[in-house]
Amino acid sequence: MRRQLAIAELGLVEYERAHALQQALVAARTSDRIGDTMLLLEHPHVYTLGRGADERFIVAARPGVPVVRVSRGGQVTYHGPGQLVGYPILKLEGAARDVGRYLRGLEQAMIDALAHFDIAAGRREKLTGVWVGRRKIASIGVGIRRWVTYHGLALNVSTDLSYFDSIVPCGIAGCEMTSIARLGRSDVSVADFSKRLGENFRDVFGYSGTVRVPHGDLWRLIDRETAIAEASGQS
Repeated sequence: MRRQLAIAELGLVEYERAHALQQALVAARTSDRIGDTMLLLEHPHVYTLGRGADERFIVAARPGVPVVRVSRGGQVTYHGPGQLVGYPILKLEGAARDVGRYLRGLEQAMIDALAHFDIAAGRREKLTGVWVGRRKIASIGVGIRRWVTYHGLALNVSTDLSYFDSIVPCGIAGCEMTSIARLGRSDVSVADFSKRLGENFRDVFGYSGTVRVPHGDLWRLIDRETAIAEASGQS
């Protein structure tokens, strides 16, 4: 059976608007009204806390930067321009119903994409995410509802790393963040890395190909899923 991955590259999207889109996509994927879909985008400056995250890991307020608690795993992280965020909305079935396997797949897709740009990245034992030496370049925090995934990954391409100074990234004491630009590849844009990551994600998760999703179709999905929920008494 051929499996296609739908990919939507959305540019800069407010965090809460992207979160609403994820909720609509999860509902549609759960009932098989859509297939597996990957959102690739950037956010304006925002700090997010996982559902069980400790607020003490925000060590200094950053004026004008909102803090949002969300239903993913993990501690506090930062999103902002220059960071590629990926939200896979996938239905995990059969042997794929393994959270550890899913997390390792997300890591591998990013490791492979970084290798394309001559950056040797890897894992650290007992820590989720992707590292270059002792510095972290990508974070992962996922949610899974009825075996449909949401939330996802964030990789620093040309991110202003000073925003991480206000937090303890992922709750890891002494964690230093890095980026593709900091590693000497300032020629790599978010768009460049987005394209490469989509290809490596396709390969790691075993899709036969990818299709591009028109932006308008996605945003209209929010209203459509809301209407379906109201009609079925789920609202």
